[in-house]
Amino acid sequence: MRKVILAVLLTLLAPFCRAYTLTPEIGGIKQVVEISTDDPAKPVLLFLSGGPGSSMMKNADAFTDQLKGRFTLVQWDQRDAGQTLKLNPSPVQPSLELMLSDTYQVIEFVRKELRQDKIYLLGSSWGNVLGFHIVRTHPELLHAYFAVNPVVSQLASEKALLVTLKAHFHDNADAIAELNRVRVPLESDEDMFYLRKWLFFKEGKQFVMTSEFKSYFMQWFKAWSPLWNEVMRIDLATSLPSVACPVYFLVGRNDIQTSTQVTTAYFDKLAAPAKALFVFEHSGHQIHLEEPVRFQRVILEATR
Repeated sequence: MRKVILAVLLTLLAPFCRAYTLTPEIGGIKQVVEISTDDPAKPVLLFLSGGPGSSMMKNADAFTDQLKGRFTLVQWDQRDAGQTLKLNPSPVQPSLELMLSDTYQVIEFVRKELRQDKIYLLGSSWGNVLGFHIVRTHPELLHAYFAVNPVVSQLASEKALLVTLKAHFHDNADAIAELNRVRVPLESDEDMFYLRKWLFFKEGKQFVMTSEFKSYFMQWFKAWSPLWNEVMRIDLATSLPSVACPVYFLVGRNDIQTSTQVTTAYFDKLAAPAKALFVFEHSGHQIHLEEPVRFQRVILEATR
C-alpha cells in the first residue's frame, strides 16, 4: 500500500518534484539513494561512483544539468562512502562479493520504486567493477551500459602507470627512489601510496606532499586494500569477452590511472549487440568533471 501511495504522489507531484532521498536497507544496512526527476516515467540512469569509498552525489549538478531533461537520475552512495557512511558505517569490512550484492539490490530497489523494467547504468572508474558484473549476470535489466574510464585490467594499468611515471620523473631523484621501491602486483600499502602520490603530483596536486595526505591515504588503504586486491585479479579481456546488452565506452585520452590503451584494446575485441567508443581529448581520469558538456551530450546522443 505504501508503494502505491508513493507512486500516486510522485505522479501528481511530478512537475514540482526535483529530488528526494531514500534509505532502503541494502545488504543489512541503510544505504542512501537520491532520485532526481520531474517525471518518474522518464528512463532511469543510475550512476555507480568511483573509489571505492567515494561519492558522485555531492557534485552531481555539475555533470547532470543536461541529462535531467531526458532521465530520472539516480545517485547511490555505496557502503562506507558519502552519506551512507555518515548514516551507518559498514559493520564488516567491505568485500567484492558484498559490494556486488549491494549493487544488484540497489538496482532492484530502483526498478521497483520507479516501476521500470529496465534502466540505463553508468559506472565511473571503480564503479565499472560493479557495473560490468551486472552486465555479465543481468543484462536483461539494462537498456545499455556506459563504461567511463573503466577498470578493465587494473594489474595491466598499474604496470603501465609505473613505467609512465618513471619516464616522466626521470630527473627527479626523490620520485625515482620511491617509484623504484614499488612492486606490481602491489604487495604493500607503500606500493600503492607511492604510485598514487606521484600520479597525483604529476596532475598538479601539491597536497600529496603533506603528511596529512599520507595519513589519509594509509587509512583508505587499510579500509579498502582487501577489496582492491580482489580488483587487481580482474581481467575483463579473459573473463568477459562478450556481452548481451549495448555498451558505450567513454575514456579520457590522458587517463593513465585506468589505462586508455588497455581499455581501447578490450573494446576492440569485445563482442556486443551494439558498442561505441568515445575518446575525450581534454580529459584524464575524471571525464564527467573535466568535460561535463560533452560527457552529457555523448550519453544523450547514444540514447536517442
